[in-house]
Amino acid sequence: MASVAPVCCVHQIGETAGVVWHTLDQQGALSLAKLAKEIDAPRDVVMQAVGWLAHEQKIDIEETSRGRVVSLAP
Repeated sequence: MASVAPVCCVHQIGETAGVVWHTLDQQGALSLAKLAKEIDAPRDVVMQAVGWLAHEQKIDIEETSRGRVVSLAP
């Protein structure tokens, strides 16, 4: 049985999602690796925030020959 994530964890992911969105708004499309380095948060939280934004259709993730590139959805 799956347990519910503690509220503080969900809050941290949500806050990081906002930072991800603003970073992409200011800098444009970034690779996932570059995005994770640009944001002052644990990599796993950044990836969870990216997943949150992708689920909400706020960002696009494009597969390239060099990896994944994240950008704001139009």
